[in-house]
Amino acid sequence: MTEEKYPLVIDDGRIESMQEYLSPEELYQDLIKRVRKYHPSDDITLIEKAYHTADEAHKEQRRKSGEPYIIHPLCVAIILADLEMDKETIAAGLLHDVIEDTIITYEEICKEFGEEVALLVDGVTKLQKLKFEVNGSIDRLEMQAENLRKMFLAMAKDIRVILIKLADRLHNMRTLEHQPPESQQRIARETLDIYSPIAQRLGISKIKVELDDLSLRYLEPEIYFDLVDKIAIQKTERERYIQDIVDEVSKHIASAGIKAQIDGRVKHFFSIYKKMKNQNKTLDQIYDLFAVRIIVDSVKDCYACLGVIHEIYKPMPGRFKDYIAMPKANMYQSLHTTLIGSSGQPFEIQIRTYEMHKAAEYGIAAHWKYKEASDGKKVEVQEEEKLVWLRQILEWQRDMSDNKEFMNLLKSDLDLFSDSVYCFTPTGEVKNLPAGSTPIDFAYSIHSAVGNKMVGARVNGKLVTIDYEIKNGDRVEIMTSQNSKGPSRDWLSVVKSTQAKNKITQWFKSELKEDNIIRGKELLAAYCKAKTINTLEIMRAEYMDALMAKYGFKDWDSVLAAVGHGGLKEGQIINKMLEFYERDHKKQITDEEVLEEIGQNRQILPRSESGIIVKGIHDLAVRFSKCCNPVPGDEIVGFVTRGRGITIHRTDCVNVINVPELDKPRLIDAEWQTEVSNTGKYMAEINIFATNRSGLLADISRVLTENNIDIQSLNTRTSKQGIASMTINFEISGKEELARIMEKLRSIPNVQDIVRARG
Repeated sequence: MTEEKYPLVIDDGRIESMQEYLSPEELYQDLIKRVRKYHPSDDITLIEKAYHTADEAHKEQRRKSGEPYIIHPLCVAIILADLEMDKETIAAGLLHDVIEDTIITYEEICKEFGEEVALLVDGVTKLQKLKFEVNGSIDRLEMQAENLRKMFLAMAKDIRVILIKLADRLHNMRTLEHQPPESQQRIARETLDIYSPIAQRLGISKIKVELDDLSLRYLEPEIYFDLVDKIAIQKTERERYIQDIVDEVSKHIASAGIKAQIDGRVKHFFSIYKKMKNQNKTLDQIYDLFAVRIIVDSVKDCYACLGVIHEIYKPMPGRFKDYIAMPKANMYQSLHTTLIGSSGQPFEIQIRTYEMHKAAEYGIAAHWKYKEASDGKKVEVQEEEKLVWLRQILEWQRDMSDNKEFMNLLKSDLDLFSDSVYCFTPTGEVKNLPAGSTPIDFAYSIHSAVGNKMVGARVNGKLVTIDYEIKNGDRVEIMTSQNSKGPSRDWLSVVKSTQAKNKITQWFKSELKEDNIIRGKELLAAYCKAKTINTLEIMRAEYMDALMAKYGFKDWDSVLAAVGHGGLKEGQIINKMLEFYERDHKKQITDEEVLEEIGQNRQILPRSESGIIVKGIHDLAVRFSKCCNPVPGDEIVGFVTRGRGITIHRTDCVNVINVPELDKPRLIDAEWQTEVSNTGKYMAEINIFATNRSGLLADISRVLTENNIDIQSLNTRTSKQGIASMTINFEISGKEELARIMEKLRSIPNVQDIVRARG
């Protein structure tokens, strides 16, 4: 029996993966075999040339698994062939890493394969030549945001870019076992947050369900393998139960004279996991694990089947969805109904036509399949409806220079997509909005001008409040007035859709930019005055340029405006400029000065209970400052305090940065012991800045509680602009744990920024 190279459950429309190790040449022959199943001609010259070029370019390279690198682009091309993509896309799949990882250039690809293939390859090539460094380390958020921005721009020109990227990500996820644990977690999280939702947006369930399951495998391995084991135990019983339903349904459908293809399956693991988590249930308590799919020739047959099914089984109230009459935003169409089986166990039936099934499996990729036209060329069918969200993302890219804000909006928008509500305009047009949306969300979904001029709304002919929660089937009418002064900041805590929040925020940024610039200047000046900081020393052009690059702004007025409307805190700006200034003007303290100040022999203190090693001091008390709360992993410095020993500060602490010249000899080198007890607890203080909303504090508290963080104190206030500022003190074991907690807090909707207190 051959060892499974890429072990996966082949179920629920998943793309078939390679089941045994094949040599590159064998994989290439398998690729050609798959292409010829749907290719209208025998011309594979372009694909063959791309394979030989990629093979030669990657010949000295190996993957982390030890395989020849060419295995990866070949498997990517095979996934694209399973989606029945055109020859240009398959060639680009074979070449997708050559610009990034070899000496081959874009110009060479363009010359050898044409501009179409070159643009596809360039679209999935990462921006690794740019520097994304903060304090000497890679800023992954900045790098991720810029790469995604580039990819979305390329997608707008040619949607096949994302299909190649999804195939690339799918094969990387299949072979993720060869990556170190931290990379597995990071890649799986990005897949679940970005790529799986994009696959869903494009309607490609063949890729989406596998990305979900593989992400779960690495993010929650215990839960994943527990699900696999428990479902496998019941396999025989489950298959018998499903087959009984399929047989019974087939008999009645045939009796009704309807031609149909009927099969049954178990829902995929991630779907079951989400249901268990959302409903707080165990696997034994989840009953509708099964789904039966009926595929027929026509829409008329779909509804005829539904009638037959409801005669056989009792439908569960409120569990019928007609996605044929009202398709999902990704144009998915099907009838869904949940029924009670003869044994009393619920199960789901999905009814659709063959065309609908093809669209559900392949999504937008179905329209890049080869089709024979009268002139012998392929016919490309555009599906503009599926790409509305892409145009929205491109709008954000133009409007947002802050990469963090862009990433938060992107993740929030992709996440909200899964739960939708359907409503109608007065003319009968269907609008698909996130569940919980209000008339404000509806207004901005029509046009920014409608939202900005909105003064009220009617739902089903009756006046409603602006925070009314739209329900399925509601007919919504927006009332506008030219005398309206624009949106209120209170709306930000009411709206649900990312699109509406972004457009309201952009209105305030553009309409009040001059006011925000003035206010930003005032806030910076007031902060400097309160901290006795000389603005002339730190407000230098090179420091301003560095800050603009860090936060992604094009000019200094935009930075001032961001401070003015609360997007950035004045302390963030000034403290960073102080850091630049101190870096350039740091005074070198000699050992003699230190010895003279503390009157001791220069030595290194042995292991201490505090976990600190201090140079030039012995047998004095060491304590941690409360102004900056250093934790293991931070760069630290000691300050000699007469009569009270040594106080340990972070090196970026404002009180350290602003030490008067006369007291600078009191600063003394300090470092953490190589081995600091993992059981030790240290106080940390963070400041959270967020757009205020109902439930924000509860979400933040839940994240801390779920991670066993002991909160010592929490203070919060909300500005007139609707910006909530929270200061939280809690115990932590070290810098790594603190970074992990801060990253989880950043993922909470509406959180704009998190910084550690610096005095």
